[in-house]
Amino acid sequence: MTHKIDGGLPPARPSDLAATGPAQRAGEDRTQPVAAPTPADSMRLTGEAEGLQALQRQLGAAPAGLDVARVNEIRAAIADGNYSVDPGRIASRMLDLENALTQ
Repeated sequence: MTHKIDGGLPPARPSDLAATGPAQRAGEDRTQPVAAPTPADSMRLTGEAEGLQALQRQLGAAPAGLDVARVNEIRAAIADGNYSVDPGRIASRMLDLENALTQ
């Protein structure tokens, strides 16, 4: 069985397009914006990530553990111009930290 295609449908007139308009479902209000669908993405944390989050919460809730008296003492020494830096002590502490991290 064969069909002859002879140019298709006649061209649409603007009055025909206006009459049909967008397809509407029964009972829908087209004056309001359409709501976006809720996303279907989900996420699941590993045990390690959950542990890190718990640690972060604990550290955030705990006091900072600063020696406020020592901080004030150093501030006063800096303000008075009496604070001196010992480069040998700094280097020694940095090496101690490096050794602790590599073990």
